[in-house]
Amino acid sequence: MEQQADNRENAGGAGAGWHCCHFYYRFDRRELSRLTPSEVRAGREQVLAALDPRGRQATARLQSFAVSGHKADFGLLLMDPEPLKIDALHQALLSSRLGPCLQPVYSFVSLTEVSEYVPTVPQYAARLVQEGQVEGSPPYQARVKAYAARLAVMNRQRLTPELPAWPATCFYPMNKRREVGANWFQLPFSARSRLMTEHGRSGMQFADRVTQLISVGVGLDDWEWGVTLWARQPQFLKDIVYRLRFDEASAVYAEFGPFYTGYVMPAASLLQHCRIGD
Repeated sequence: MEQQADNRENAGGAGAGWHCCHFYYRFDRRELSRLTPSEVRAGREQVLAALDPRGRQATARLQSFAVSGHKADFGLLLMDPEPLKIDALHQALLSSRLGPCLQPVYSFVSLTEVSEYVPTVPQYAARLVQEGQVEGSPPYQARVKAYAARLAVMNRQRLTPELPAWPATCFYPMNKRREVGANWFQLPFSARSRLMTEHGRSGMQFADRVTQLISVGVGLDDWEWGVTLWARQPQFLKDIVYRLRFDEASAVYAEFGPFYTGYVMPAASLLQHCRIGD
């Protein structure tokens, strides 16, 4: 019987994953018009204080971005070991003087994780033998040692990620299908692992242009995973999503939710962009 690898113990000492929330808001311009200029300024300062990455309310990771299109005006990506600290920042915005003018339009609750499809060091070593490497040989040992060091760094980034400063970003939730003839969860682990390896290799073609965060919403939200992409320019977001949809893991087994596209900027620039106050 095939056993599914549990890589949580192979996280390079990083520990458990962080809580992660994507929030999207729209300004109610009618409510905003009812505020006096001094009330707008006061609310603006409260929002800036809440979204200050060095402030007392800040979560371990905090990124704000203007959202393109009509789905929202702006969004936040908040991450922290404590879920209620994330929610407290959200509540701070809603209870600010600008709170009555803020309409939450979407959120996604998830956790960071190390995917079960990331090979452990023993699994990587076994794969090298399958590929023709001689177990115990100097080349074999060098590659295993290098992978072990690289894996520790990669897993820390998966669990407690540093958020890139690349300007273009998008988020979308997704599921794996449970349909007759295309039920991801009835595939053996070896088949799922092969498909995800193919998917990963396709993504690596964009390593210098796009980076990603995959967080898991299973048991926490309506969708099973959330995908956050950052790119050097928005064209690359289109390019990578288009390319990856031809992989079998996506073409046959993936379902996608709404896309939210935006541009990373600090809170002061965000409010200026949205024409809030000065």
